[in-house]
Amino acid sequence: MQTPAGNQTHSTGWVVQAWSSFAIAVVAMTIGILNLPVDNWIKGYMGIGLSFTVGSTFSVAKTTRDMHEAKRITSRIEEARVEKLLNEHHPLK
Repeated sequence: MQTPAGNQTHSTGWVVQAWSSFAIAVVAMTIGILNLPVDNWIKGYMGIGLSFTVGSTFSVAKTTRDMHEAKRITSRIEEARVEKLLNEHHPLK
């Protein structure tokens, strides 16, 4: 679904599904780490690895989104320049 400004909106169902699947994955991984039959320092190491993975995933997603939005803005500016040039050019003048 597109809004008039060109921004894409997500349905409530999609947002709930995305966040709930993320929460279930993190909780399940945490439970799995806590129930491993290993020493606590190994569990701690795996927990830190999980937290770094989650943090870097958010960073990559945000960076990818920002790059995409920057390209959209750049293409809009270029499109406006071309449209202005075409409007100013009258072949019959």
